[in-house]
Order: sequence, then C-alpha cells, then structure tokens
Amino acid sequence: MAVYTTEIASETITSDNPIHQRLLRAYVLAADWVQGDLLEVGCGEGRGIHHLLPKVSSYAAIDKITAVVENLKQKFPTVNFQSGNIPPLPYADNSFDSVISFQVIEHIFDDGFFLQEISRVLRPGGQALLTTPNRPMSLSRNPWHEREYTADELTNLAKKYFSQVEMKGVAGNEKVMQYYERNKKSVEKLMRWDVFDLQHKLPASVLRVPYEMMNRLNRNKLKAAADDLVAGIRQEDYILSQQPEQALDLFLMAKK
Repeated sequence: MAVYTTEIASETITSDNPIHQRLLRAYVLAADWVQGDLLEVGCGEGRGIHHLLPKVSSYAAIDKITAVVENLKQKFPTVNFQSGNIPPLPYADNSFDSVISFQVIEHIFDDGFFLQEISRVLRPGGQALLTTPNRPMSLSRNPWHEREYTADELTNLAKKYFSQVEMKGVAGNEKVMQYYERNKKSVEKLMRWDVFDLQHKLPASVLRVPYEMMNRLNRNKLKAAADDLVAGIRQEDYILSQQPEQALDLFLMAKK
C-alpha cells in the first residue's frame, strides 16, 4: 500500500522526486550515527529502512497508519513494527541505543511530551536524530503541521529533555536551490489569490483539501516546466550543513 499525498511524498511520482530525495537523505546521513538497537518513530512507508538495517543490531519502528505497517512487515520481516498513535511510546525505559524520527515532530500536538518519550526509551548515552522543516524556508502554511520551528526554537526545546543537543541542517546544492527558487516563485503567484490571507486565518481542517489540490497542481506544473531538473535531483544533492538557519530542514542530534 502506498500513501499518495503531497504530505507523504512518493518515490514513484516524478513530481514528488525532489521532496522524496530530500527525505531519503536524512536516512543516508543517519547511517553514520545509528548503532545497536534502533527505534524509528513515525516510519511512514519505510522510505529509508534499507539504508539503516545493516548498520544496527535490531530495528523497531512505529507508525499510526496500520495498513502501511502491515505491508512493511512483509517487506522487512526482521523489523519489529507496531502501529499506534504517539506519544506515548509503547516501549520500556532505556530500551534503545538510537532513535530516529524524520519529519514527525511538526505533526505532534504535545511536542515536549514527544521528546520526553524519546529520551525515556533511550539508554544513557543513546542518541536521537530528528528532522523537521526549517520554518524560515517554508513557502506557505502547511495545514498538516501543528507548528514549524526555527533552529533556536527546536534547540531550546530539546535541551529540556537531553543532556547534549547539536543542531545541523539539511541544505541543497545549486541544483536543489534552483528547484527551490522556481517553487518559491510559483507558490508566490498562487498566494496572490489569497487576498484575505485565509491560509493563516482558516482552521487547518478546512485548508487541507485545497492545500493538497494546489500543492499537487504546483508540483505537476514545476515538473512540466523543468522535467529534467525535477527528475534529476538525487539524495546526494542534499548536504549536511553547519548553518541550520539557512537549511531546508533542521537536523537535530540529541544525546541522553
């Protein structure tokens, strides 16, 4: 089963490719840090499990979409999958050496409790890796997100629950930023129709359907205008940056 929305980018839809590769990059980067018993919180369609599975002793994963989890059980029989809403996490204290959670915290209402739970299930000295959109680089309100963060905001929040916190970013090379600038101009044209700033005034639940329609329309438009660029972006075109304020995504590294 696949989840075909613009919020959960598909590796099979060409217009989603820049986002898919951006999300995949987090897993490739994480391979340098994960070890021992690993937990993934919010695994989605299992985008990068194959990159990390050889690096760890055991792999556990949880996601709220039961049908997707059942499919992943067939695809990765050695991974311990669970389905359920989070937080809390259905694991004992000090259970994991590493925890990853990519593009999840922005969806969580109680983000403090979310981080507290990740810290709880980590063993002493264990490390958590999280990514989330960098708010200053977002082009419009995303009604699927409870909030987005600046680098300082997420750093300060994480320091309440972890002994060591380091913030990096996932940035793009020239090819990625060319796509970003084209996307930005296209979104700005669409936003001109929102003369009453409804994207910030209406409830998120009301905005989700039109957001999905306009986002898909925009991605297809960008693909039609620059097919080689959209299809040609690869995960290697995204880089780990020491300047998170200017990155597309924040890359949080936190130790218990």
